[in-house]
Amino acid sequence: MQVKIYHNPRCSKSRQTLDLLRQRGIEPEIIEYLQEPPDAGTLREIIGMLEISPRQLLRTGEEEYRALGLDAQEFDDERIIEAMVEHPRLMERPIVVTGGKARLGRPPERVEEIIGG
Repeated sequence: MQVKIYHNPRCSKSRQTLDLLRQRGIEPEIIEYLQEPPDAGTLREIIGMLEISPRQLLRTGEEEYRALGLDAQEFDDERIIEAMVEHPRLMERPIVVTGGKARLGRPPERVEEIIGG
């Protein structure tokens, strides 16, 4: 099973999710998305697998969220995706992807839905 985790090592939920995967015998491909942000196409795919809207993936507490005025409802999905590509801190984390499915590791146990835990 190929598993990817979009990971921020400074985030406790991200570290807990990575630990959970390893406890289940899974060594995922680790993508430190702050250094290697997904492109817009990849982000669209991930959002589709999460079955959420781009707005639901936004971290609303980040300075970039306020600075870019992303709370304004007139921003369409493409503009929100573009903002996350340009400012990856805006992405909620961690995200685990496997088998055409994705889950946000909040709480970390949510990823068990797609890894068979």
